[in-house]
Amino acid sequence: MSSNTTWETFKVEGEQLLDKMKELFHEGNVRRIVIKQGERTVIEIPLTVGAVTALLVPWLAAVGALAAYLTDCTIEVERTDQDPPKAEPKAESTSAA
Repeated sequence: MSSNTTWETFKVEGEQLLDKMKELFHEGNVRRIVIKQGERTVIEIPLTVGAVTALLVPWLAAVGALAAYLTDCTIEVERTDQDPPKAEPKAESTSAA
């Protein structure tokens, strides 16, 4: 199975930051989220496939606190697009009588 990594960038205001982060946490193909203000990286959050929501609560609390201080910021999202597994052709069986 091969995977392609792509990056996506969103510009958000402080009050939109938490909502966008919650949305991204629930998507299945997000590998990493980087929050920047200007060129400075404020926080980098690595996500693993199948991350438990309870483990994300501290990250959301940190992002919520940041949202109060950040005005204009950028969210960079690393996504993995995995190719679906290829089905192997089934061999036809013949029965001899």
